[in-house]
Amino acid sequence: MSQQTRWLTLDEKMKRQMEEKFQYKRELAKGKEKELFGILNEAQTEDEKLALTYLLAYMPLNDLADYDGALFLNHIREAFHIQSVVPWGERVPASLFLHFILPYRINNENIEDIRGVFFDEIYPRVQDLSMANAILETNHWCHEKANYIGNDPRTVSPLTLIRTALGRCGEQSTLAVAALRSIGIPARQVYTPLWAHSDSNHAWVEAWADGKWYFFGACEPEPKLNQGWFENPAKHAMLIHTKVGAHYNGPEEITLAHPWYSELNLTNLYADTKTIHVRITDEEGQPTQAKVQFQLFNFGGLRNILVKETDEQGTVALTLGLGDVYISASGAKGWGFGKCDVKTTDEITISLSKEIPVDTEVDFKMVPPSAPADDASREVTAEERQKHNDRVKTGANICASYEATFLTEEDAHRLADECSLPKTRVWEVLKKARGNSHEIAAFLKEYSKPYKEWSLRLLEVLNEKDLTDTFRPTLADHLIQAMIVKDSILPELDDELFAQYILRPRVDFEMLTPYRSYFLKEFGVENVEAALENPRFLVDFLDREFEVVEGVNYFRGSATPVGSFKLKKGDTLSRNILFVALARTIGIPARLEPSDKRPQYMVDGSWKNVQFRDGTIDTKAADSSDQIGFVLWEKDEHAAEPIKYGENVTIARFEKGNYQSLFFNFDEDEQQKLALPSGYYRLTTSIRLNEGTALIRFRFFQVKPNTETTVPLQFPKHVYDVPVMAEANLDYQAEAMDGTMLNGARHVGAQGTTFIWIEPDREPSKHLLRELREMKAEWEALDIQINGFIREEKWGTAQQLQAAGDLPNNMILLKESTGEKALHVIGQAIPADKKVGNEWPIVYVVDENQQIRHISEGYKLGISKEVIDVYKQISE
Repeated sequence: MSQQTRWLTLDEKMKRQMEEKFQYKRELAKGKEKELFGILNEAQTEDEKLALTYLLAYMPLNDLADYDGALFLNHIREAFHIQSVVPWGERVPASLFLHFILPYRINNENIEDIRGVFFDEIYPRVQDLSMANAILETNHWCHEKANYIGNDPRTVSPLTLIRTALGRCGEQSTLAVAALRSIGIPARQVYTPLWAHSDSNHAWVEAWADGKWYFFGACEPEPKLNQGWFENPAKHAMLIHTKVGAHYNGPEEITLAHPWYSELNLTNLYADTKTIHVRITDEEGQPTQAKVQFQLFNFGGLRNILVKETDEQGTVALTLGLGDVYISASGAKGWGFGKCDVKTTDEITISLSKEIPVDTEVDFKMVPPSAPADDASREVTAEERQKHNDRVKTGANICASYEATFLTEEDAHRLADECSLPKTRVWEVLKKARGNSHEIAAFLKEYSKPYKEWSLRLLEVLNEKDLTDTFRPTLADHLIQAMIVKDSILPELDDELFAQYILRPRVDFEMLTPYRSYFLKEFGVENVEAALENPRFLVDFLDREFEVVEGVNYFRGSATPVGSFKLKKGDTLSRNILFVALARTIGIPARLEPSDKRPQYMVDGSWKNVQFRDGTIDTKAADSSDQIGFVLWEKDEHAAEPIKYGENVTIARFEKGNYQSLFFNFDEDEQQKLALPSGYYRLTTSIRLNEGTALIRFRFFQVKPNTETTVPLQFPKHVYDVPVMAEANLDYQAEAMDGTMLNGARHVGAQGTTFIWIEPDREPSKHLLRELREMKAEWEALDIQINGFIREEKWGTAQQLQAAGDLPNNMILLKESTGEKALHVIGQAIPADKKVGNEWPIVYVVDENQQIRHISEGYKLGISKEVIDVYKQISE
C-alpha cells in the first residue's frame, strides 16, 4: 500500500491508544465482523486503512450496530479526494483534519453517504473564494435549504433537513457542519446545553479559516463571521462546548476527557468565565470520590449541563460563566447537594450523607450571568447590510420555490377522494410530511385499498418528524405485519390500544426502519409462540442473548431495533427499545412508560413493568399494586401562577443518589391523584423573573405503597414590582398595510399598548412571532393593542404575515421608516442606562396611562408570556 496524504499524522501515543480501542471495538462487535471490519481488506492505501481503523476505534456503539464498513470507506475516500482538490486543503493542519473534517458524525443524526453530493453542489460556488468567504457563502447555501422550527430531539440527517426545509438549531448546525466539511473546511457544532436566563438551549457552528476559529448561526447568514443573533445571549451562558469523538490534545480547555470522546470548553470565547473547584467529603469531612452533576434551572427543573468524576482527592474543577450553578454529588459515601455562585466563589465543599430529605421545603434562587459589554468592532456598514439583505431575500425565495413543490391542500383532498379517506386527516398528514409528501401520498394510494383507514392511522401515530424521512418499504412492513397480528392474534383489542402499542413502530426517538419482517424471520416461530404464551419468555431471551454496555455512545440517541438485534449489544435504552419493538411485532402491546421510560407490556388490560436480570431498572420494577402509592395535590388557592408542568412545575424521583426528572401531562383544572412507584421524590415549583433569575421551591416527600400522600403545591413567594421606566411619546406617524398613515396617540388599547419591532425573516424575531401565534387567545382576551413594526426594507414580508391570519386579531403591522423613527420617538424619555440598542426583536410594554413599564431586547424564549404577565401584574 502507498501513503496518500499528509492529513493523518498520528504520533505513537495516539496510534497506541487507537489500536487498543480498535481491538476492543472489534471484540465488542464480533457479531458483525464481516460487515464492519472486513472492509479493511478493501483499503487501497495505508491512509485509508489508518482512517478506517481510527473511525472504527472511536465509533459509538450505536453506529457499530446500525451501519456497515462500506459506508465509512467511501466517506474516507471522498474526504481525502476533496482535501486534495480544494485550494486550502494543504493549509489545514493534520490535527484539524482528523478531528473536524474526517468524522462522519456531527450529532445523533442518521448517517448517509453525503459528502460527495454536497461537494458537487457547493464547491463551484466557493472555489475562487478565500476560506472565510467560502464559509459565508456555504452558510448562504444552507439558508437556501432550511428555515427554523422547533421539534423533537431526534436529529434528522442533512438530506432529510433539505427535503423538509425546516429544522431546529441542532439540525441546521448539523447541516452546516456537514456542508463545510464536504468542502474541506474544519467545522464543529457548538452549543450551550442549557441557557441560564431562559428555558431552552441553542446550537451553532464554528469553522476554521487560516489559523482562526469563527462562529456563525447555521442557515442564518450574516454579512461577516463572528456575528449572530445568539451572540448576546451567549454572553449570559454558563457553559458552551463542543464534542470530539476521540482523544483530543488541541489548545482548547478539555471540559471532559472521557475514554471514548472529549468535550472542549469554549465558554471563555463568548462570556466572562471563572474556574471553580468542587471538593467532596464524607460525613467526617474526609475527601471521597463521587460523580458530580453540574445543573442549571431550565424547563421547570434542574437539568444537567455536565457530569464529571472527582479525582482521588475528591475534587473536580470546571470553568463556567459567572452565574449560579447547582451541584449534585453521589458516591459510595452517600449524596449531597449545593448551590454555587460562580462569580463570588472559588471553591465549594459538599458533604455526602445517606439521609434522604422528607416533608421539608427549601427556597432559593438561580441567578444567570450578567452580560459583558458589547463589542462594536464588528459593525456593518449600511451598504454591506443592504447587499446582505438582498442575498438573504434571494435565499429565502429559493427555499420558498422549493416549498412550493410540496403537495397542497387541494392535492390532499383529491387524494382523499381517490382513497376514500377523510380529507382533513389526509391533509394533516401530507402537510407535516412536507418534501416527503409525494412519498406519503404514494403509500396511501397503494395501501389504502387493501387496508383502508388503517393505512392512514399508521401515519397518524407516527411522530411528525417521522413523516419527513420514512419511506414506503418501512411503512409497508409495519402496516402489513401489524394487520396480520390484529386479524390473527388480537382481534378483540381496542382499536386505539392497537394503534398506539402494536401498529405504532416508533418506541422512543430511534430512526424508523422496517424491522417486523426481519424479526419474524430471525426470532423464529417457536420463540414467537412461547413469547405469546408468556411475555416473560421475551424478557428471558434478551437477558440471555443481549449484553448491556454503557458509556460507549457520546450522543443522546439509540440504535435501531434491527441493529441492536444483530449486534446483540447496546446500552439500556437500546435494549429497552428492542424489547418493545419485538413485543409489538409478535402481538404483545408494549411501550416505554411515559414518565421515566421503563419498559412495560400489557396483560389483561394492565401495564406490567419489565425487570431484567441485570437489575438496570429493578428500582422501578413492580408488577403488583403494592409498590404503587398516590399523591394528592394541595394547591394554593391564592397562587397567581398557573400550573404548567415542564415550565414551572416538575417532579423528580430519587434514584441511586440523584433526583431524576419525570415527565407528565399536568392538568391544573383537575384535582389529580397521581399514581407513582413508592419512593422518595422532589417537587419543584418556580417563578422565572423577567431578567432571567429563577425563584425555586423544593418540596421533598415520600410515596408509600398503597398510601395516599398529600403534598402542598405552592410557589415561591414574590412581590412583583413593575416600575414606571418613562413616559411614552406617541407623537409619531406610521404607515399601515393599506397605505394609510396612523397617528400613534390614537392607535392604543384601553388597557395598554405593546410595541414590537421585528425582522420577520430572521431569528430571533421568528421565535417571538411563533409565541404570539401560540398565545393568540391570551392576547385577544386582553384589551391590549399590539403594534408590530417592520423596517421599510423588510416590509415585503408584512403582507405574508397578514395573509396567514394566525397572529392575534388585536395586532396591526406598521412600516418603520428609515432611521427607526417610531422606535426612537416612543422611547426617547427612557434613561440612558435603560435604552435599547439594535438587537431585534425589541418590545416596549406601555400601560393605559402611556407609561413604559417593561422593555425586552434580543433573544429570549417566552417574551410573549412575559409581556402578558407584566400586564397581569400591572392590573393587580
